[in-house]
Amino acid sequence: MILQAITFDLDDTLWDNRGVMTRTETGHYAWLDEALVSWLASRGETRLGRFADRFPLTAYQDGRQRLAERYPLRRGDFSWLRERALVELLEAFGLPRSAAWLWAAATMARFHALRLEVSPHPEVEPLLAELGGRYRLGSITNGNLAFDRLPLRRHFAVAIAAGEIQAPKPDARPFLAALARLATPASRALHVGDSWQEDVLPALRLGMHAAWIAPDTPHAGALPPGAYRLGHVRELPELIAKLEGQP
Repeated sequence: MILQAITFDLDDTLWDNRGVMTRTETGHYAWLDEALVSWLASRGETRLGRFADRFPLTAYQDGRQRLAERYPLRRGDFSWLRERALVELLEAFGLPRSAAWLWAAATMARFHALRLEVSPHPEVEPLLAELGGRYRLGSITNGNLAFDRLPLRRHFAVAIAAGEIQAPKPDARPFLAALARLATPASRALHVGDSWQEDVLPALRLGMHAAWIAPDTPHAGALPPGAYRLGHVRELPELIAKLEGQP
């Protein structure tokens, strides 16, 4: 076959995201709590108490879930959910609406800074550099990473943040958008990702090939045609060579 384009999921495909999200989740909320202490003290306001004592992290997480249920079309736009959950909590804490929005925006800036502290697998940079010379590359993610601020972004002709277009994977629309912008038919494209439900199945339904990065995920029986299981993204060149050797 003639392969023309490759699309990649980001989190837990090009890097291990588990520790990043744990640090980011606790880190930006702790930053807000500490910053509010200093800001309120500078204004001589102590009546409100400490933010995280009144609204622990679980209150923030529950608030995001309620917003996702209230606004189902926004369920995949994680930055939108976070910012509005923060505004609601800050207003309940006692801040005026204008101050709540300012502090929510500042907290989200801290979130995005922490979210960028990813460590791509060492093989990823040379792999993308090599593949980018042969294929059109795109990324499709449900994450709210500010990908344009990472050095890896330069290897990708297209970057789709699915949640921001209100069509999180496994919705077909981010895949279709990527294929259209890459000017590639689905049959000539390979998608690489770690999620069976959000990466592999939607790609297969569109007629793409799919590389499933699944080192620890069992799957009963043989994989469907067009799906290939890899233990690590470093194994991708071997799969591509195999695909290109097929008629």
